[in-house]
Amino acid sequence: MSADDQATQQLPDWEHTQAPKRRWWPWLVAFAIVVVLAIVAWFAAEAIARDLVSRTIEGEVSERLSLPADHEVDVEVAGMMIPQLIGGSLTEVTVSSDDVPVGAFEGDVTITATDVPIREGADMGGATATVTLDEAQLQGLLSTIDGFPAESVGLAEPDVTMATELQVFGVGFPVGVSMTPSVTDGDIVLTPTSFELAGAQIDAGQLSQQFGALADVVVRDWTVCLAQYIPAGVTMTDVRVDGDVLVADADVDGAIVNDPALQANGTCG
Repeated sequence: MSADDQATQQLPDWEHTQAPKRRWWPWLVAFAIVVVLAIVAWFAAEAIARDLVSRTIEGEVSERLSLPADHEVDVEVAGMMIPQLIGGSLTEVTVSSDDVPVGAFEGDVTITATDVPIREGADMGGATATVTLDEAQLQGLLSTIDGFPAESVGLAEPDVTMATELQVFGVGFPVGVSMTPSVTDGDIVLTPTSFELAGAQIDAGQLSQQFGALADVVVRDWTVCLAQYIPAGVTMTDVRVDGDVLVADADVDGAIVNDPALQANGTCG
């Protein structure tokens, strides 16, 4: 081969030589499938854990309150369940049920607890409770007070009302009373604020002047002690009439989950 032939011989076109294509998209698809399956598995496990925890709490509440098996108890646990179970406590749990028997009366109860431990021996962060009584339920509560005309009780925001009759020489004089509810030392106190005698407005002084000691039944404060019906670890903090119901709020000591003394009902002085 001559030098000219060698000079004119073409060299390989390295610039246009293509490297084998790498098929990377199947790996992307596989990764996406794994992610989707992981998410599905997570939410499946989350749903199972939530159902199990809710049913456990519902069963425990029903047993503690001696509720019938078919008595509805609603349980809500805030936030993702699995991380809370791993951490050993539930951030916030709300339990509610209607017509819960409390001693001689019934009420609709809602309890919101925080930092609820899932292991024995630890206290919860604390809790608040709300008891709601309609007119009939409030009458049931006030019927436990000697001498109180509970059957006449009504609700007229912001007051509790009652009606009675003062007897003088066999003649009855109808008296209507509006009372403002409040909480003193953990007890509900009903304080008379206005009076109506035979349809006319009258004050406490005039009633006492006209009826003497007979008026004491309507001009006095009435104290409703709930301590004998609720655990000692529960303290009433507020009460009010909201529309056609009486709403009572309470604080719950976080140590109640472990302290038998706080779990036992209190006493009335």
